[in-house]
Amino acid sequence: MTDSRDQSQETTECSGLIEQLLAIGTALSSTHDLGDLLALILTKSREITCSDAGSVYLVDRSGHEPVLWFKVAQNFSQPAASFREFAMPMTPKSLAGYVALTGESLNIPDAYDLPEGVPYQLDRSFDRSIAYRTRSVLVLPMQNQEREMIGVLQLINRKHHPETVITAENALDETQPYFDWEKRVLQSLASQAAICIERNELQESIEHLFEGFVKASVQIIEARDPCTSGHSERVADLTVRLSQEANAVTIGSLQPIYFSERQIQEIRYAALLHDFGKVGVPEAILGKQKKLFPMQLEVIRNRFALAQRTLEMDCAQAKFKHLVEHPSHHSADVDGEGCSHCQRLSALDQTLEQAIAQLDRYWTLLVETNEPRILAEEPLTQLRELAHYTYRDIDGHLRPLLSQEEVMQLMVPRGTLTLAERDAIQSHVTHTYEFLKQIPWTKQLQNVPAIAYSHHEKLDGSGYPLGLKQPDIPIQSQIMAIADIYDALTAGDRPYKRSLSVPTALKILRQEAAQSKLNHDLVELFEQRQIFAVLGHSVLEEPER
Repeated sequence: MTDSRDQSQETTECSGLIEQLLAIGTALSSTHDLGDLLALILTKSREITCSDAGSVYLVDRSGHEPVLWFKVAQNFSQPAASFREFAMPMTPKSLAGYVALTGESLNIPDAYDLPEGVPYQLDRSFDRSIAYRTRSVLVLPMQNQEREMIGVLQLINRKHHPETVITAENALDETQPYFDWEKRVLQSLASQAAICIERNELQESIEHLFEGFVKASVQIIEARDPCTSGHSERVADLTVRLSQEANAVTIGSLQPIYFSERQIQEIRYAALLHDFGKVGVPEAILGKQKKLFPMQLEVIRNRFALAQRTLEMDCAQAKFKHLVEHPSHHSADVDGEGCSHCQRLSALDQTLEQAIAQLDRYWTLLVETNEPRILAEEPLTQLRELAHYTYRDIDGHLRPLLSQEEVMQLMVPRGTLTLAERDAIQSHVTHTYEFLKQIPWTKQLQNVPAIAYSHHEKLDGSGYPLGLKQPDIPIQSQIMAIADIYDALTAGDRPYKRSLSVPTALKILRQEAAQSKLNHDLVELFEQRQIFAVLGHSVLEEPER
């Protein structure tokens, strides 16, 4: 009868242990932070074995010589003891070093009484520093499926009772050696833990790799468009901060919004890459500072010079022809012809001066209208007049001083871009989307392309490229739109426009919101929480420059 009860109790204990191990396996698989994972491994290992203390070491092979990093330590009896990470040589002189080098596990009944001839020994300085006594020790290798050493799990002082506090005085009475079954179970758990650690390290390396890819992509954007250097990072900082503040709103239309840590990362990547499509926009258009390209202006300058030279030659030829037809040997006293010669020659000079003066006025007009400012009606009228001005080229053919394309460029009412050039610039959004779609995003980051694609959409449907209205625009894109516009208004590195002060930029954002182009509640949150402070901006800044 007794044997039956003992067998039943043993079966119950084994079943409980199996369930506990399964629960541990599930917990390990669902933990993604390395620090949390290491702490979980150590905590569960101590629970299974009733260990008072323990530590985890990780192998680091990034340097010339591999080292062991002391990563996590726990001590039930000395919870206030301070532990810090440190690296130690991977040599057989320490318990952890020996296991890491050999792959053998150690089950030591008393670490103060080691067998003679073993290469390892216990460093008792830690015990002395906290008035502790290490007795039984179980040290296990943590190896992956390829038997590569990932780390070492070390458990200390296997207790009779879990609640016992171990001291230097009672350690011999209250602790016992580790059982062989515990060693076998923990060895299996250590191997599983090693795989989880390796998985986390791989995940971390992939994230670092992608982070590097994103940074490199941003550098490519800025190399193509140096005028907007830093724009992508600033938009990302503003977008992330506004998203975090939206999380904290508990009333109103923003109350349902909540972004997890992964979603914030998704928003950040979308913001960093929102302008990547600019690599598909011609560089001349991308960095266009005036309405005419520099080469165009130089060609026109030469054309003006040729027109003036032609006028001067025409004047000289007219004088020569007049003098030939009216020889100067005729007596001026008899018929007054000499006076007539002077009047004719003077009239030709005046005509030339007037024509050159007109050319100079046209050139001044051209230089002024070439600037990226809003054109008034008078300059537009003068430009239409200039569009009809012709000159004779070197072949004697009459040609317009300005081509139709050049006139259209100069007549751009605002900014520097023609409609065709603006379409080319706006196409960067589609280029960005097509590029980002090619990346095999993880499930947590799958919305990056869509978020970036919609950052120029307006709530009333007047945005681009799809003309979406509010219900169809992702809230993340609505947040990014505010950040993008704010930075474009306040950036001081745009040669084709002056930067605006923070109050002026906020006023423009409010106007856009009042016209149902931007999300009113997000703009209000942007101003109230002073999201722009992440860029070092203040509402007390000087007026726009």
